[in-house]
Amino acid sequence: MRTLNRTVTAVAAVVTYVALLLAITAAIDLRERNAFHDAPAQYAAFLAALDSRSSADAHAVDTWFRAHTQASSRAGASISLGTDAVEDGDFDLARRFTDDVAEKIEEDQQGFDRRSAEAWARALPWLVAGAILTAAALVLRHRRRKRNADVVELVDQFVPPRPWWRRPVFLVVSGIGHTFLVSGFFAFVAATRANELPWAARGFLLAGGLVALPVAYYVLKYSRPRSTRSAAQALRADWRRPVLYLRGFGDDPEAAVVDELPGMLSTGLASIHSREEHLIGALRAFGPVVAVGRPGEQLPHLGAARFYLPGDDWQTGVLRLMEMSQLIVLRLGDGDGVWWEVDQARATQPPGKLVLLIPGGRPDLAERLDAHLPKPAKVTAVPGRWTSDVVVFKEDWTPRVQPVGPFPGDKKLPASAVFYVAQAVQAALREIGVRRRAMGPRTNSHLLAILGKVLLLIPAFVLVVFFLRLVFLW
Repeated sequence: MRTLNRTVTAVAAVVTYVALLLAITAAIDLRERNAFHDAPAQYAAFLAALDSRSSADAHAVDTWFRAHTQASSRAGASISLGTDAVEDGDFDLARRFTDDVAEKIEEDQQGFDRRSAEAWARALPWLVAGAILTAAALVLRHRRRKRNADVVELVDQFVPPRPWWRRPVFLVVSGIGHTFLVSGFFAFVAATRANELPWAARGFLLAGGLVALPVAYYVLKYSRPRSTRSAAQALRADWRRPVLYLRGFGDDPEAAVVDELPGMLSTGLASIHSREEHLIGALRAFGPVVAVGRPGEQLPHLGAARFYLPGDDWQTGVLRLMEMSQLIVLRLGDGDGVWWEVDQARATQPPGKLVLLIPGGRPDLAERLDAHLPKPAKVTAVPGRWTSDVVVFKEDWTPRVQPVGPFPGDKKLPASAVFYVAQAVQAALREIGVRRRAMGPRTNSHLLAILGKVLLLIPAFVLVVFFLRLVFLW
C-alpha cells in the first residue's frame, strides 16, 4: 500500500508538472493568437499613416507587428519593408510593399490558430492524466490516513498550536538555505580540487563558497526548527504505525551534536544534521518516529517529531503511545522516568517491540538495567561512543546484545557514528526475526533529501517563469 501510494504520487507529480507546463505554453499561444486579432486594425492604421505621410505612426505599427508576429511572418516582413521605405521618404514604394498585407495577415492568423490548437491538443491528454493520477493519489492518501487515525487523534491533543503559515514559509527559507549550502560546498570543492581551472576562476569559486556556506548555516539554523513537522503531521503523512523514541531529556544536548561526515565530506562542510536526525532517518525504515518533547522548549529539537505531554499525567500518554506503536526505541539515561518506561515496556508490551540503546562509558547504567530485567543482559558499555550497545529481546525476554562499531570483515570506508548504531539495530532485530534493509545508509537520507530539494527547484523555477510570462503578457 505504501509503495503503491508513493509510486502513484510521484507519477502524478511528474505528469502534473508536465501538464501545467504544456497548459501554460498553450495559454501563451492562445494569448498571442487572440492578440493578433488586432492586426487588421493595425494595418488600417499603417495605410492611414501613408495617407497622412506620418513616419511616426508607421513606426508605431511596425513596432506592434514586431511584438505580435513570429520571425517568419510575411505580414510583419512586409510592414517592416514598408516602414523602411517610409524612412526613405518613398511612400509609393511603401504602398507597393504592403498592398497584399491583408492576405498575409489572414495566413498568419491561420498559423496562430493552428499552433494554438496543436498546443492544446498536446496539453489536454496530460491534464486529464494528471487529474486522474492526482485524484487517485488523494484517495490512496485518505485511505492511508485512516490507518493511523487513532494515533493522530491522540497525539494531536498534545501538539501546541502554531500559525498555519509558519511551516510553508520556513520550508521556502530552508530551501534557499539548502541551495546556498549545496552551491557553496560544490564551489569550495571545485576551487580546491579542480587544478585545471584558471586561478581567477578558482579564486572566484572559493570566495563564493566561503560566503555561501556561512549564509547557509545561519539560514538553516534559524529556519529548520521552524519548518519541522509536528508529531501529528508526521503521522498523517505516513500510514504505518509509529516508532516511539524514548529518552531522558538530559540526552538531548548530546543527541544534537553534529558529527563530522566521512570520506570526501570529512571537512564537515555539509554536516548540518545531528546524531538524532541520522538515527531517526534509519528508524523511519519502520515508520514515522515520534518523541515526547521537553516541556517549555520554544523550538523542537531536530530529529523525531515532537509532541508535549502534560507534566502531571505524562505516564498515561506514554503508555497509550507504547500500545499503539509498532516499535519502542528507548535510550537509557539517569532519569527515573526512563526506568519507569523500561519497567512499563517490559510489563505491558511484547518483547520483540522493545529496543534499548546503551550509552557508551556508562557501566552504571548497564548494571542498573540488569536489575530491571528477568535475565541480565551483561552489557559492557564501551567508553568513547555515543551508543555502545543495542539490546533486543526474544519471546521469553532473553536479551540479545549487539555491540556498536565496525563489524569484522567490513571493508567499507569509515562511516559516521550513527551509521554503526543503525547497523547494530538492524543486526539485533534480525536475530529475533525482524528484518529491515539498509538501515545504515538511511542515516544519510537527509543529505539525499537536500540534493533532491535543490534539484526540484529547477523545474519549479521553470514553471514559475512560464507562469509569470503568461500573467504579465496576457
